[in-house]
Amino acid sequence: MMPAWHPHPDVWFLVVALAGTYLYALRRVGPGHVSPGDPPASRGQKMAFGLGLLALLVAADWPIHDLGERSLFTAHMLQHLLMTLVAPPLLLLGTPGWMLRWLLRPRWVLVVVQALSKPLVALVLFNLVIAVIHWPAFVTLYLHQPLVHLATHAALLGTALLMWMPVLSPIVEIARLPYPLQMLYLFAQSIVPTVPASFLTFGSEPLYRVYEELPRIWGISALADQRVAGLAMKILGGFILWGVIAVLFFRWARQEEEGVDELGWREVEEAVNPQELSSR
Repeated sequence: MMPAWHPHPDVWFLVVALAGTYLYALRRVGPGHVSPGDPPASRGQKMAFGLGLLALLVAADWPIHDLGERSLFTAHMLQHLLMTLVAPPLLLLGTPGWMLRWLLRPRWVLVVVQALSKPLVALVLFNLVIAVIHWPAFVTLYLHQPLVHLATHAALLGTALLMWMPVLSPIVEIARLPYPLQMLYLFAQSIVPTVPASFLTFGSEPLYRVYEELPRIWGISALADQRVAGLAMKILGGFILWGVIAVLFFRWARQEEEGVDELGWREVEEAVNPQELSSR
């Protein structure tokens, strides 16, 4: 039976706080106060940021959150995929460079983020968090301790943002890798999760005893639920990462052939609404 709806104030607070900060920066700060000459946020960037917030809300609110906490490990896995491979890249794509510079002031904050977003450091940090949160004892603690639950989500989102920085950073102070290295970097990220995914998919008995004790929904056994979660981790996660790799490959090919740097937001907007753009 589907869990009854109930509000998650912490999730709504986070989404409203992020949206409010974004709007405040657009209306009260602007590029002139941080990086004179930079363009304001485009419609494509605003759309991406809004979709990132929506992905966060879907991941951490009813019904996915409640199903993952009370019955299905598969829902738990989908929640984490949304929080690490969908929301963070959209939020970064939606953040103009001048806005990120404003968010990373004072200087020491930028220095810390620069250090933690170096490719090897970010990759290790993110996958260390993934390894820890899939440890059976931690999963039990996560489900029974609200503060651990909240801290886990914060660690997932924070390290995921760092992990995506070498590919999607909007500022030169945190430089993106060249396209070939971006593809290699994301290839490595697509390989690492296969280890826990294999344990989940090919296990002969439930790895997480706590899910055996939770009410089973729709007649799905704990072992079948675990196997579906492992497949989701491997197939859906790999699909997202390899999809980004494919986009990077075509951008790289275009750069090599035409001497163009990368796909700009104007081109994204033109694809969405070419008539309006051409009339500007």
